[in-house]
Amino acid sequence: VLSLGADVLPEYKLQAPRIHRWTILHYSPFKAVWDWLILLLVIYTAVFTPYSAAFLLSDSEEAQRHHCGYSCSPLNVVDLIVDIMFIIDILINFRTTYVNSNEEVVSHPAKIAIHYFKGWFLIDMVAAIPFDLLIFGSGSEETTTLIGLLKTARLLRLVRVARKLDRYSEYGAAVLFLLMCTFALIAHWLACIWYAIGNVEGQRTGWLHALGQQIGKPLNGSFGPSIKDKYVTALYFTFSSLTSVGFGNVSPNTNSEKIFSICVMLIGSLMYASIFGNVSAIIQRLYSGTARYHTQMLRVKEFIRFHQIPNPLRQRLEEYFQHAWSYTNGIDMNAVLKGFPECLQADICLHLNRSLLQNCAPFRGATKGCLRALAMKFKTTHAPPGDTLVHAGDVLTALYFISRGSIEILRGDVVVAILGKNDTFGEPLHLHARPGKSRADVRALTYCDLHKILREDLLEVLDMYPEFSDRFWGTLEITFNLRDTNMIPGSPGSDELDGGFSRLRRRKLSFRRRPEKDAPSPGESRALRGDGGGGQAPGAPRGPAEWDPPSPSSCGSSDEEEPPAPPPGATALSPFRSAPPAPPEPEERGGSDMCNPLSG
Repeated sequence: VLSLGADVLPEYKLQAPRIHRWTILHYSPFKAVWDWLILLLVIYTAVFTPYSAAFLLSDSEEAQRHHCGYSCSPLNVVDLIVDIMFIIDILINFRTTYVNSNEEVVSHPAKIAIHYFKGWFLIDMVAAIPFDLLIFGSGSEETTTLIGLLKTARLLRLVRVARKLDRYSEYGAAVLFLLMCTFALIAHWLACIWYAIGNVEGQRTGWLHALGQQIGKPLNGSFGPSIKDKYVTALYFTFSSLTSVGFGNVSPNTNSEKIFSICVMLIGSLMYASIFGNVSAIIQRLYSGTARYHTQMLRVKEFIRFHQIPNPLRQRLEEYFQHAWSYTNGIDMNAVLKGFPECLQADICLHLNRSLLQNCAPFRGATKGCLRALAMKFKTTHAPPGDTLVHAGDVLTALYFISRGSIEILRGDVVVAILGKNDTFGEPLHLHARPGKSRADVRALTYCDLHKILREDLLEVLDMYPEFSDRFWGTLEITFNLRDTNMIPGSPGSDELDGGFSRLRRRKLSFRRRPEKDAPSPGESRALRGDGGGGQAPGAPRGPAEWDPPSPSSCGSSDEEEPPAPPPGATALSPFRSAPPAPPEPEERGGSDMCNPLSG
């Protein structure tokens, strides 16, 4: 919001301060609307005040206004309204808060008045004085000229406008528009001065007499070219002089006109260098996004060519880059967020993930702190059609929530499920101590937006908020569970099978072999206990006595079943294999066959 009040910084997120009665906050909506209204009045003043002072103030007009009253001309009525609005603006500035050097909002009336007196009060007061009302009634030529000069004091308010427009310097289109408006406004002012010089001299060699002869309306007293002809010709001369194009059909003849033309050409050279010299830079800034896109796209193509990416994968790379650029405009959101403090990052993340946190049932009822912590952990993933998000056999390290688009679940070439908005896929993290592996492929059917949270991040937040954890797992409904339940025991993806299945199988082996072997001698038993399995190969599983729960019966049976340790030169693949091979019974051979795959 363009603010034209006292020294104002951007809008503050502050608690409602204690302010005095009839005091206006500098960031309030009323002050913003009022500043826009004053801006329009200042623009009107900048355009019509020089025009009125140069072209409209004449002895005949002053005499006509003296007879019929002040309301003869509509422009005079508008000027009166502008003066009244400027006076009201001064009163409002005496009651408007400001921000001091300590970045504190000051609302005390005395301090506001002192600050305004030291600042813009003098300029605003001079711009608001209605000089034409104070000197009304005297029809002399000197009075008319004085009124025209004094009314130009309203242009001092443009200093405040220019000071506030500096905040738009980062926008290329806005800067270009403001520069062109500034150029046209200066040409308008110079045209008014050019006419005033020709009108004051009144010589037959001036440009006004030459204009009257050219258009067939010779200047003779009150007769001659109309105001429209005079203004258009003066504006044409100043524009042609400022742009160094002058055609010569309107030329200075007297010394005063020639001196003014020299000044106009000097001003034009400076404006040409400062305004039109920056047009190329401004236009280049307007297309900076397109240039960055082509630069990044060239890097992607160079990467594809250097590494000889095959055609299907190359097409997927280019499509994903184009989709990601159209979605983010080449801005790295994570890099932008890192520049803000953590509290502000949490608020931004909470806003970005608000649809998920509000519409998904498991997150309802969570405290604001919990939602902020969860929002900081979520990451947004964009996928074009045909992109594979999860492959069969991938480790399931995250939980996915679909916010837009649809995806398909494939097992081989068969589509087993199609998921859409507000669906969830992954695995129930609270039921497994270790991440599992995917049993299907997940592929995007349309342009998809997914919210992803890593397993470790989700468990960390739920550990910090245990009162929310039970409610979350109780209400979480995973639309499709990707975890593969048919994995090999002992694989990195199966924790419960790695523990429970191997224990059960080794117990079964020890019970089956118990009646077929004679108990070892007490010395052997003591040696085995003292050894601690010294004859095992490095990395082989330990004996059943250490795997089973500490019950006396199981420990005793395991120690009795343990064969003697092999000699140092022998290679022991399993703690169940006996050192001197005896002719096994058929049932014992079967037990040995069950033991070998486990040891392998």
